[in-house]
Amino acid sequence: MSAYEALLRIRGDSEPPLGVEIDLTDDRFIVRAGDTQVANWSREEIRVSALQDGFHLRAEGEEVILDVTDDAKFALDLGLRNAHPGLRRRMAALMRGDV
Repeated sequence: MSAYEALLRIRGDSEPPLGVEIDLTDDRFIVRAGDTQVANWSREEIRVSALQDGFHLRAEGEEVILDVTDDAKFALDLGLRNAHPGLRRRMAALMRGDV
């Protein structure tokens, strides 16, 4: 199981972010807030972009922004190839074993 701690916010919403756990087991993208499952998608159902302000996830016509604690490992687990320069450097260091 690959699980990541993150803060989730809805694009354009001024509410404070929600602490969540993201589970990437078995080609699923499962988001939980405490004991409550917030989302459960196949990875094929979502689009993720690594931008400067976090990971922008689009699914079911909605967009949320995730600020993931271990962003480089998360990006690699998702198989992302494009990211902002700082994240790309952390991803490369992780792949080289420099971390």
